[in-house]
Amino acid sequence: MLTGRFPSAPSSDRVRPDVAVVGAGPIGLAIAWRCAARGLRVAVHDPAPGSGASSVAAGMLSPVAEAYFGERQLTALLVASAERWPAFAAELTEATGVGIGYRTEGTLMVGLTGDDLAEARRLWAYQQGLGLPVTPLRPSELRDREPALAPRVRGGALAPTDHQVDPRLLVPALRTAAQRAGVVLVPQPVRQLSDLDAGVTVVAAGCGAAALTGLPVRPVKGQILRLRAPDGLAPGFRHVIRGYADGEHVYLVPRDDGEVVLGATVEERSDTTVTAGAVQRLLRAGVDLLPELAEYDLVEAVAGLRPGTPDNAPILGPLPDRPDVLAATGHHRHGIVLTPITADLIADLVLGGGPDPLLTPLRADRFGPTGAVVGGPEPTMEGDPWS
Repeated sequence: MLTGRFPSAPSSDRVRPDVAVVGAGPIGLAIAWRCAARGLRVAVHDPAPGSGASSVAAGMLSPVAEAYFGERQLTALLVASAERWPAFAAELTEATGVGIGYRTEGTLMVGLTGDDLAEARRLWAYQQGLGLPVTPLRPSELRDREPALAPRVRGGALAPTDHQVDPRLLVPALRTAAQRAGVVLVPQPVRQLSDLDAGVTVVAAGCGAAALTGLPVRPVKGQILRLRAPDGLAPGFRHVIRGYADGEHVYLVPRDDGEVVLGATVEERSDTTVTAGAVQRLLRAGVDLLPELAEYDLVEAVAGLRPGTPDNAPILGPLPDRPDVLAATGHHRHGIVLTPITADLIADLVLGGGPDPLLTPLRADRFGPTGAVVGGPEPTMEGDPWS
């Protein structure tokens, strides 16, 4: 039963759930799984589970490569969640008996031209300054690891702890685990929070959280391509490649089944139209870095909408005026890597535990009425290893 700040359902009521989760993407399903595993009655509301941003996502678990200037607190959260991924993946595989494409070869970050390499090195120096594992590599060392890289590549670095998972395997596995734990899936949309009757409501609806909660969550469009190696072979490279190619930033993610995910654009738009220009830019940059991609089949071009926030960090915790409603949204580019830690932190709140220090800079009340970040874009996190 629920304890602490949130009320529990009456013992005579066998229908009313303890927790209603809005959204059946990886975040919502993982929260539901964690809550059900702790003995709570959970219902997940979503007319099309897994159809949001995760269906387009590449599944990179990249706290190092995604460590950007001015986002130290977010980087701390990414690192903490990535550290939970090995145990999370093993637990999920054990609970379902299916693989989720979790791979640990690491990530190579490369620069094609001298200008590309200069830009990349500036970021790597920042990442190394945070104490993150970044190992610079000469061109010959890069090609020792990945012979398929283009001879033009000027240099790079290895992020050995940046791994990957396949979101299109992850979401069905989470759904199976959640249902086996007793979670009920309700295939109807939620138009307003008053439609729900539960002890606690968790809004994990991605971009849809804005209409339900009034939080400043906006759609950020991303276009992505899926290629396939010819003749049923595996891709000719093993590492995730994150590259700068004549100023274009791209990533290439190899899958065991021969698929390669090539992405992605970042556009302040709310449509999901695939454009010829985006496809051209992604393919050109991808082939510049890995020439063999020119012979791969192009099997999918798709666009999705990431849930962005004014400071690029997620919103986790109770709404300022509704302590019985918890937000778990705004993960932007980081929804997959942040799945384990988000599920744990929100489940702890549901059960009445005290707020974890990791939640301090992620509260919903950090935003003013205009959506600006109150107190600046870099709030202080208790225990911040880089403060």
